[in-house]
This record gives sequence, C-alpha cells and structure tokens, in this order.
Amino acid sequence: MTGYTDHHAPEGLRTRGTVIVVPGRGETRETYTRLGRRLAADAYRVRVVDAPVVDAAEPDGQLAALGARLTAAAEGTADGTADGIVRPLVLLGADTGALAVAALVGAAGTPAGPRPDALVLAGLPGPAAGAATAATWDDELDVRTSCPAHRGRLTDDTHVRRGALGEPVPEALLAAAHGNEADVPALILVGDADPLADHDALVRTAKSLPRARLSTVRGAHHDVLNDLQHRSVAAEIVTFLETLRNELVPLIAVETSDW
Repeated sequence: MTGYTDHHAPEGLRTRGTVIVVPGRGETRETYTRLGRRLAADAYRVRVVDAPVVDAAEPDGQLAALGARLTAAAEGTADGTADGIVRPLVLLGADTGALAVAALVGAAGTPAGPRPDALVLAGLPGPAAGAATAATWDDELDVRTSCPAHRGRLTDDTHVRRGALGEPVPEALLAAAHGNEADVPALILVGDADPLADHDALVRTAKSLPRARLSTVRGAHHDVLNDLQHRSVAAEIVTFLETLRNELVPLIAVETSDW
C-alpha cells in the first residue's frame, strides 16, 4: 500500500498546486477525506499522509522520518515539471501534525527534498494540551468538534485512536514549532472554542513570523478543519492558496460599513 491517499483535481482542469496533509493525534488519512475532496474540487492535487510519530524520544529522528515521508509524497505528483511537483507546494498540518510540520520547516537540518512554498497550520496545541484528558469518547468528541458528520466519521473509523488527545505534547516540539522563523508564508487556523490552544502564544507566533496570517474561526473547536465551519475554513485555505500567486495580496478587496 502507498503511504498516502490521493485526491485529484477534476479531469480537464489545470492543477493549481499541491497540498500535502499531515494529520494529528489519533487521526487517520480518512479523517481528511472531506477536506481533500473539497480542495481537489478547486483544482488542487491533495495527498494525505499518515500522522507522524510524536513523542519525547528521538525528536530529531522523528522529524527526519517525517521529512522523508513528505518528500516521497510530494515527488511524482505531476509530469513535465522541473521537480515533478505542481507548485505552489503547501504542507497542511493539524494538531501535532501542524507542530511537526512547523518544526521541520524551521529546523536548520531539514532533510533534503522539495522545499514547501507555504504552510497551513491548523489546531496547533498549547503546552497544556496533553493535560486535557477526556473521561469518555463523547467528551473527546466534544473537545474535537460539534459537527455531527465529523463526529460520526471519527466514531465509525476503527483506526482512530481514542484517547489520543490526552497524550502529552513534547516540550521540545512545541518550542521548535513556535520558535520557527522560516521565511515561508503561513496560514494559522484556530477555533476560538478550542480548549487545547494557547491563543496568546499563537498571536505571538504569528507576529514573529515574517509572513503569517492568523485566522480565528468563530465557534470552532480543536478539529478546526472539520468542525461545523468546515466550508468557510476550506474557503479560507483556498483564498490563502490563491494569494501565493499574487505575492500574498488577496485578489478581492473587502470594504464594510456599519450595518
């Protein structure tokens, strides 16, 4: 079996970029089927890899392993291009997947391979994330999402690791992710109802990065990519992807008045 799941752009449309999705604690590739199909419908090639191993043992080795897997997933997504990739190449991580992606791209010893053009970091957990142990599966679902469809998908997926949100997040990984100063455009997504997020730290991280955009999703929980607002979140991601072709300037200017 391949180490990723593919979602292709509609036949006859020019592929506009490549998005590699890195799941978080307890999640599987199937967790991101809805998001993958939605981004693919907007003519992006989407590949979802397995969630990375994240623990305090050998963090450098774990990041190197993730880098190798991402390199393998990126290569060969397109024919006729210089490096076999339709760019922009964007790494999209959720939860500890987002931490690992941020730490990997910001590390001085990043493994050789295709350099991403941008990052999307969703549901970055804070230092106390591992302390939020849910007593029951319903409690964990309440932390993750209020979307009935997503709750059902997580419940029906026998490969989802229940209780995973109670696993501690290594301090070294948190420090590496939030201390990342890579000059890569980044979209940071967080739900304002996410009990695992350190909102103040995210604001500081967004301000410290050379080119970052922090988008807070009203009413969204930890699984910000798969909560009730998933359509708006996907639209925000596509808007960000489209700005990569325009030096990060939005193609539509919005002016509001007092209603």
